[in-house]
Amino acid sequence: MMKKPRVGLFVTCLVDLFRPAVGFASVKLLEEAGCEVEVPMAQTCCGQPAYNSGDRADTIAIAKNTIESFEEYDYIVAPSGSCAGMLRKHYPGLFKGDAHWEARAAAFSAKVHELVSFLVDVMGVDRVTAAHSGSVTYHDSCSGLRELGIREQPRRLLATVSGLKIKEMRDADVCCGFGGTFCVKYPDISNRIVEEKTANIRAAGADTLIAGDLGCLMNMAGKLQREGSDIEVRHVAEVLAGMDDRPAIGRGQG
Repeated sequence: MMKKPRVGLFVTCLVDLFRPAVGFASVKLLEEAGCEVEVPMAQTCCGQPAYNSGDRADTIAIAKNTIESFEEYDYIVAPSGSCAGMLRKHYPGLFKGDAHWEARAAAFSAKVHELVSFLVDVMGVDRVTAAHSGSVTYHDSCSGLRELGIREQPRRLLATVSGLKIKEMRDADVCCGFGGTFCVKYPDISNRIVEEKTANIRAAGADTLIAGDLGCLMNMAGKLQREGSDIEVRHVAEVLAGMDDRPAIGRGQG
């Protein structure tokens, strides 16, 4: 019998604090794919807010803790293109020229994957057993698409969900306006961007909006609610795992 790959699940701050159901769905999907999943308790934020704000000292301290917490695993998987992009693409640059940490950071980052990309591209998952009654439209988050090349993988698995119909929105790959600290620094611009996004979401005519980043989803869910829309908002992991019986994002506890 082949040994199961050991996966360290990087839960992410937003999942931990606002939508733990995404974490449980991630574990279910990974275990069904044949992985042994563990959640290191010493993990914290990936450091992206500090990094984007120019605070390299705190970013490096956070990165060291993350590397130490996860480097024993075969793979590090996050249900977020944004966090996975930070861990995979930006950690190595933090330690350039550091004799002790540069190699460790590079080895760590090479094992980092976004959840759905990992399932499809690494574990070879080509279908799920979930069912979902209704239509969905998918938003491609900026980091997942542009840093990690995630586009077809979620759509490929969503197409195997029984009863689910995908209705593509216009400009699915355009930013939703969240951008982490961007929406705090530039609220007026952020609001204008999400207005255009929700207009495209509504025009798609789908019952449910799906994406792979909780920050994007919370931003779009909030705007849709303020506009009086009844479109539900869910993380892709919840739908793929068949765990979409909970209240939608922004409508109750996850």
